[in-house]
Amino acid sequence: MPNHNTTQSSRMTLVFSCVGHTYAHLFAPTFFVVALTLENELGMTHGEVISLIVLGNMLYGLAAPLSGWLGDKWSAAGMMALYYFGLGAGMILTGLATSNVQMVIFLSLTGIFGSIYHPVGFAWLVSQVEKRGQALGINGVFGSIGPSIAALSAGVLTDLISWRAAFIVPGMLIAATGVVFLFFLKKGIVHDRETVPVVHHQASRGEVMRVIAVLAVTMLCTGLIYQSTSPALPKIFSERLVDFAGGGVFGIGAMVALVYIAAGSVQIIAGRMCDRYPLKRVYLLAFIVQIPFLILAAQFGGGLLLFAALVMVSSNQAALPVENTLVARYAPKDRRALVFGLKFIIAFGFSGLGVWLEGAIYDATGGLHWLFMILAALATVGFAVSWLLPDDPVKQSEQVQPLPAE
Repeated sequence: MPNHNTTQSSRMTLVFSCVGHTYAHLFAPTFFVVALTLENELGMTHGEVISLIVLGNMLYGLAAPLSGWLGDKWSAAGMMALYYFGLGAGMILTGLATSNVQMVIFLSLTGIFGSIYHPVGFAWLVSQVEKRGQALGINGVFGSIGPSIAALSAGVLTDLISWRAAFIVPGMLIAATGVVFLFFLKKGIVHDRETVPVVHHQASRGEVMRVIAVLAVTMLCTGLIYQSTSPALPKIFSERLVDFAGGGVFGIGAMVALVYIAAGSVQIIAGRMCDRYPLKRVYLLAFIVQIPFLILAAQFGGGLLLFAALVMVSSNQAALPVENTLVARYAPKDRRALVFGLKFIIAFGFSGLGVWLEGAIYDATGGLHWLFMILAALATVGFAVSWLLPDDPVKQSEQVQPLPAE
């Protein structure tokens, strides 16, 4: 019979991990919706406004290995407390920025603290819960709805108050969550002690190197597509879905939210498919479905554009449980958070240049047609390289449950 204290600790770990995963996906989507207002307020082009977050977006991934290393060597729970306070403070300061330079600095600060969640939060959760698959499925949903909440809250707060409120209000909520988390940490209800050991696949060195080489390419493709479409969706919806949006930022935010809500539900399905089917097959499917719908998004507007966005973003998100399952399978237990941190160098660090790419293409061409054509080419590359993954040799009893999407 499970110990009451252990059960309570596992439940609270799940709660704070899920809430933290949602918070991890707020700051960038919030900025991309707010950018529509900043273009007029600051008298800047779309590309110039988007460039303000490029450094912060890259640091969100580039700082992840250091965050993971600190989580392994110092304290995962302690890093989570730092995450809540740092992320909240960064968003509040961004909302108070009075110059472009301050905006860049504060967004970069937000990205650094935001980098803590994925390497530390994932590793912390899987070490604290017994029903890992169920917990990670729930956690994945909370991560996937983060951009939806960000888009809606940014639209509402910008229309009703100002773009500053779109950062300050969620920042205050995140910092308040940190206070509550610190209380539970001091009481010992949440902690670092590993409750459930995580099994990883014992593979040959050659197999490990092969998987690493393939994922280095495919995760870059997945990340670039995700990072580029994040700022592209609000912009292209504001231009090609005018009748749907109703002329306000809220309407655009609502449609972006709809896309990411759909992607979240597909991520759950993809996670279950990782348990039932070979990972290679699921990965190939995720890439090939993206290709035609990225091309459709390049060409059309109206309802067809909205449908294409729903499918292409959902397919992109479907690839993430496969990537995280492979990382979890091959990562040594004592370096788990560090390995996840290295993954996010690619997933959010280098691929953060996708944000710059979106803005640069828009300013150069006056539209986003060529962006989506380039992203379709990247999806094709990801599909081709995925064929090089080894066939799944792991028996069901040996499989590690899939981790949630970023």
